[in-house]
Formats: sequence, structure tokens, C-alpha cells
Amino acid sequence: MESYENKVVEATEFVRAKIPHSPHIGLLIGTGLGESADGMDDLITIDYEEIPHFPVSTVPTHRGRLLFGNMAGKTLMAMQGRFHYYEGYSMREITLPVRVMQLLGVKTLILSNAAGGINPEFDVSDIMLITDHINLTGNNPLIGPNVDEWGPRFPDMTQVYDRTLMTLAEEAALENNIRLQKGVYIGLAGPSLETGAEIRFLKTIGADAVGLSTISEVIAAVHGGMAVLGFSVITNMNLPDDLKPARVEEIIAAAEKTAPRLRVIIRTVIEKLPA
Repeated sequence: MESYENKVVEATEFVRAKIPHSPHIGLLIGTGLGESADGMDDLITIDYEEIPHFPVSTVPTHRGRLLFGNMAGKTLMAMQGRFHYYEGYSMREITLPVRVMQLLGVKTLILSNAAGGINPEFDVSDIMLITDHINLTGNNPLIGPNVDEWGPRFPDMTQVYDRTLMTLAEEAALENNIRLQKGVYIGLAGPSLETGAEIRFLKTIGADAVGLSTISEVIAAVHGGMAVLGFSVITNMNLPDDLKPARVEEIIAAAEKTAPRLRVIIRTVIEKLPA
């Protein structure tokens, strides 16, 4: 059986042969937020199905393609569509694209996701800057043999989300008159959504928003030495004393409505990054 490391290298070499320059910034887009990657110049598109060993997106609105280009004078690699544990992929399969980014030279990773709001001060369509996270997926992408060339066996996770990038995001929101919340994201395995009792528990342990992605990619990125910036778009409210059914169509609609504001923040942050 071919090793995971070799699969990552093969995928990387396939992609490297199709792009003129190594990307320095990676963008990983969540449910309903595909338009957040719009606005790239000199665009090159690669479908996931073309790339050796790459998973394929099965969730609605996850387009399943890599975009390469320039934004605000910076080289960028964007994933339109991610992979989830609940789709049946392993944690290592989910994070294979992050490892490809790492080997291609990405140093900054910007992620977004659709999430349920737990903090009662939030509203649907708010954007939450992720300040920290709690991993309740029950798994970790670093389980198994460590590839020392990729990162340390025991990566420090005390400052997962880069403080400089968070400051740039807050400045970007302020400059563009966009309301930006801040909070802790908690990641679950899914695909079933949360019960009222689970939401009470999540709130008790400090979560402001809950979702079914992001955690594994962030762990791999930190292991690989990337600076990470994360956003959650609040697509529905999970208030345990006022529970309402969460409909996927409404979640996607809320995310799509918010995508233009998120795109403005992301582009402004990229503009502020050093060349």
C-alpha cells in the first residue's frame, strides 16, 4: 500500500506542474461561501478529480476545485470545497490538501466555515473571527507516524490562530464597516446536528459557535508551521431555550448572503499582508 507521504508528494507534483508560481497564501472555503474566493487574477482552475489521491467533495455548494491566481499582488491557492469526517474520509485524507499547500510553499492559511451560533449575542449572517477552538471530533489528523520534515511530533497549540492576522481582520472589518464578532469555535464529527442538551453542554464549556469542519485542517496547518486565520459565518442560531429546526437550505442561503462581506474582509487582509 502506498504511504500517505508519497500520496501527498504525488498530488503536490501534479499540481506544481500546472501552476507558474508557488502560492504563499492558502484559502479554504466552507459551505455556501464559494464566492468568497472570487476576485483572483490570472486564474488557473484544477478539478479535484484530476489530482492524484485527492478526495472529492460530496456536500452541496462545495464546488470541488482548486483555484490559483493573484489577489492584491499576492500569489494565492484557494480550495472551493473541503472534505468532512462525516463523508467517510479519514483525518489524513481530509488534510491532504493542506499538506499539498505546505509542500507548495503556503505560509498563511485563511479558512472559513458555516457554523451554528451558540452565543446569544450573535445573529444569523454574523461573521465570527475564530480566536480559539475546541476539538470534539474524537480524532486527530496527527495520529500515526509523524513526518518529521512536515512538523514536530507534539506541536504546540496554545496560539493556534495568529494574533497578527486577527488584528488585520479586525482592522479590515472596521475599515469596511462590517460587524465582526469574535469567539471560540467547537468542531464535532457530524453529520447529525446538535441536540438541545448538547448545545447546553457546548455553551458550558466555552463554545460560541459549532460546526462540522475546520479542526483537522487547522491542526495540520499548525503542525506544518502555517499562520492561521479563521472565520465562522453564523448560518443559524442554536439557543437551547429557543430551539428551531436547522434546515440545510436555510443554512446555505445564510452563508451565501454573507459571502460578499467575508470576501471584502479576506481581500483587505490579503492586501495588508507583506509581499
